[in-house]
Amino acid sequence: MHNDAIPGVEFIDNANQRTPCVLVLDASGSMAGEPLKQLNLGLKVFEEQLKSDLSAALKVQVLVLAVGGHDDVEVIQPWVDAVDFKAPTIEAGGLTPLGAGMTTALNEVQQQKLVYDENGISSTRPWIIVLSDGCPTDLDWEQSADACRKAEEDKKVVIFPIGTEGADFAALGQFSNKSAKKLKGLNFTELFVWLSRSMATVSASVPGQKVRLPSADEWAEVEI
Repeated sequence: MHNDAIPGVEFIDNANQRTPCVLVLDASGSMAGEPLKQLNLGLKVFEEQLKSDLSAALKVQVLVLAVGGHDDVEVIQPWVDAVDFKAPTIEAGGLTPLGAGMTTALNEVQQQKLVYDENGISSTRPWIIVLSDGCPTDLDWEQSADACRKAEEDKKVVIFPIGTEGADFAALGQFSNKSAKKLKGLNFTELFVWLSRSMATVSASVPGQKVRLPSADEWAEVEI
């Protein structure tokens, strides 16, 4: 079970290799209404799908960041094994400081890698999913984007920028060496089904092994 008071306690009974996954979710005011409703439903599907795969439930670790307010980045779900993951409920308000959110995500995966190493736990490359309906509003977001691309080049992370209708895809794409993908309508559920299946596939691999991911056709339009 996850326990913030004792670092590494979750590894005592579960010494499996881990596959870290960070969700950086746009919680700005423009997400209010149906987009947020569908996003929250998608998160519940993500929880259910991960727990239904016995291997992924023990190997995948999830951290969820909400990005909103003026310059606010909130860890609404600290690192937790998928078996103990409870889908949080995102609430919308404020601006879209994606740069700060992605900087926090990079720091979190770096710190978690140290935790794995200290506890003798092997791990696959962390995934960071950044999801937005707009564009970054923090002034130094491009510095964060540069750091994200560098981390990807150095094979420290895999970053997937995803935008809904109205998002600034050019800006989102700067957070990765891959183009941003566009969500079909509000197909958040299909997105999170794909993500859970992808995490299950990666978690069953060995570090450094190339894997074939499920098709994204159910939720993604052509790359921008």
